[in-house]
Amino acid sequence: MFGFSRSRTAAPRGPKDQRAYVVGDVHGRLDLLDQLLALIHDDFDQRPVAKGLLVFLGDLIDRGPESAQVVERLRAYRHRTLRPIFLLGNHEEVLLRLLAGETDLLRGWLRFGGTQCLESYGADPRAIAVASPANALSAIRAAIPASHVDFLRSFADTCSFGDYLLVHAGIRPGIALDQQRQSDLRWIREPFLLDDSDHGFVVVHGHTISNGIDERANRIGIDTGAYRTGTLTALAIEEDSRRYMDTAATVVGTTVSSAH
Repeated sequence: MFGFSRSRTAAPRGPKDQRAYVVGDVHGRLDLLDQLLALIHDDFDQRPVAKGLLVFLGDLIDRGPESAQVVERLRAYRHRTLRPIFLLGNHEEVLLRLLAGETDLLRGWLRFGGTQCLESYGADPRAIAVASPANALSAIRAAIPASHVDFLRSFADTCSFGDYLLVHAGIRPGIALDQQRQSDLRWIREPFLLDDSDHGFVVVHGHTISNGIDERANRIGIDTGAYRTGTLTALAIEEDSRRYMDTAATVVGTTVSSAH
C-alpha cells in the first residue's frame, strides 16, 4: 500500500552500509542538543560508515530557553560525513504561519512555548501580547532573522530510511503515504498512537512525550520531553540493529530479531 515491501514478520532494516541518527524534539534546549551531538559524533568516530544521516524530527523551537540558539546551531551545522535532514514539527509550522500573517495564532503560540522563543530572540513577549496584531507581527518579524525563517521553511515532512519512515507526529492509518495530509504528519496523536496495524514500515516519530522510549511493533516514539525532563533522545538505525542514546549518557544496543 505504501511502497514498502517489509512483511509483518520480517525484521525492519536500514540500507546497507548506512546509518541514521534520529533526534527527538529539542524544544529550545541548546545544552542538551550539544550534549547529544557530542555523543553522536563520538559514536560515529568509533563506528564509521560510508554514509550517515542526522535526522531531526522537528520541534526545535519553543518551550525551552534557547530556541534562537538551537536554530542557529543547526542552521550552521556541518559534518564531514553526516548529512543533516530537518523535518517540520507543529511548533515550526505555527511560527511560520504566524510570520505569514495568521495573527490569530499568536495567543496560542505564546501560551505553548512562543513566549520562551521570543525571549531567546531578545524580544519582549509581554509587550507583543498586548500590541495590536499588526504591531505584534512587525515586532516578531523584526526579532527573528530572515536566515532563520528561510532555514525553517526548507524543512521536509518525512524521510525514508530503509524500512523506517521518519516523521514528526505520525501518519493517518490506512492512508497511502503519498496521500497523507501535512496536518496529520505534524499534529496527529490518536488514532495513530492507538493503532497496531502493520503500516508496511516502522514509523519513528516525536511529538508525543513518553516516559522513555515508546517502542511498538509498528512505531517508535522518541520524544522524551527534553525541555522539562532534561533527557534528549536519539535512535541510531544501522541495517538490522537499533541503538538508543540520550543525554543521560546511556547507549542501549538492540539487534532486531525476525520475530520483532
